[in-house]
Amino acid sequence: MSALVRLKRRVVLSTVSSDSHTWNLVFLQLLLEELGYEVVNLGACVPDDVLIDEVRAHRPDVVVISSVNGHGHIDGARLIGRLRASGDRAVAQVPVLIGGKLGIAGGADTGLAGELMTAGFDAVFTDGADPAELGRAMRQLAGAGVPAALEAVSA
Repeated sequence: MSALVRLKRRVVLSTVSSDSHTWNLVFLQLLLEELGYEVVNLGACVPDDVLIDEVRAHRPDVVVISSVNGHGHIDGARLIGRLRASGDRAVAQVPVLIGGKLGIAGGADTGLAGELMTAGFDAVFTDGADPAELGRAMRQLAGAGVPAALEAVSA
């Protein structure tokens, strides 16, 4: 009997609960897959409870949250607080990144990234960030070793 092992790192990709945009998720999914990640794309307007349940079910190496509507800082702060306080160690400790349009004031939103880091995100990317920065952060946060959520499948 042989076993197959998941070698790709898994990413759960979502928007914040109030964000109905999907083009950003398609772009990010393609970018992450090109970087070698297995992507579980939850889609738009994902309620916090659903995202927490999906993180629990998929045991990703990293969670990526995208915001286009300008409410990323409000919804993201609430979401990361709920993830970190979930009571499930694997959920509470998973690296979580957020990026996109974090507020509605454009260039005046300079302090939002720091607030989100303080709230518990592992990395924050503001609108217009270089996609290469996401790749570097993913490699750093997901690590270079064996994926955290190995799955053995009997054949």
